[in-house]
Amino acid sequence: MRDAAQYLDADDTTPELYADSGIENVNGNVDALVNDGLIHRVLAQVEVAFSNSMIEAWWRSLKSQWLYLNTLDSVAAVRRLTSFYVVEHNTKMPHAAFHGQTPDEVYFRRGDDVPDQLAEAARLARQARLAANRNLSCEACRVGPTPPDPSEPLPPKRGEPE
Repeated sequence: MRDAAQYLDADDTTPELYADSGIENVNGNVDALVNDGLIHRVLAQVEVAFSNSMIEAWWRSLKSQWLYLNTLDSVAAVRRLTSFYVVEHNTKMPHAAFHGQTPDEVYFRRGDDVPDQLAEAARLARQARLAANRNLSCEACRVGPTPPDPSEPLPPKRGEPE
């Protein structure tokens, strides 16, 4: 972080780190960054009344589903990749917590009909799948079962010797 901070413009505000009180966030190295004014740490449930669990989940997704799949060879690359992910996340990625709406659709109230549209699409897909499955059959089903030949002996019951 110290190396990354050298690329901040003089007029940039100090980046805020919202974090829990875990050892990865409260230790000598992070404390030094705070003391040197490179970051401002805000501890969840200590300095603010809410938790950062949602943003931690988002950061985990950003890192594992996007950043770690790309080359991170400069601050500019990280900024570009993060900006792209933020736009995609907010405008194109539907979320189960929002009943299939994107964050932008929820925030700007443009997706109020999305849950109903998805429910209707699921209902129609279920009907189509049932109809397709009911129309499938194997050759034996089309011809029907072959009745047993009365002159043939019955097969032995399970567990009986032949």
